[in-house]
Amino acid sequence: MLQQLPALVTLLTVLLMFGTATAVGFARGKYGIKAPATSGHPAFERAFRVQMNTLEATLMFLPLLWLAAHYGLGSWAGLAGLVWVAGRVWYATAYLKEASKREGGFVLGSLALLVVLVLAAFGVGRALLMG
Repeated sequence: MLQQLPALVTLLTVLLMFGTATAVGFARGKYGIKAPATSGHPAFERAFRVQMNTLEATLMFLPLLWLAAHYGLGSWAGLAGLVWVAGRVWYATAYLKEASKREGGFVLGSLALLVVLVLAAFGVGRALLMG
């Protein structure tokens, strides 16, 4: 079961991205922000930043997750990935309420990302050394 965690984490990450995109869409409607505008009401701007920050973090996270999984560390990467998703959900919900409350989720997600980075680097390095 632990070997399947990277796949579950990937699915959860896509759901998280869908959720942040949906929050932006709702905020556009609620506050009358017409596309392509990316500024206006502070609540819309927070939702937009949550979405963009989540996309930026995901761009680093998913390749590292799958590198670690490919090189035999999928269970550990999957566990760290669950922590990353939890941190990003915490970050997003806190940021949507008040920007100054986002730090705890950001720190948790960043630490989990660092763990996945180390796992991926270890796996790739080990493969390079072993030929």
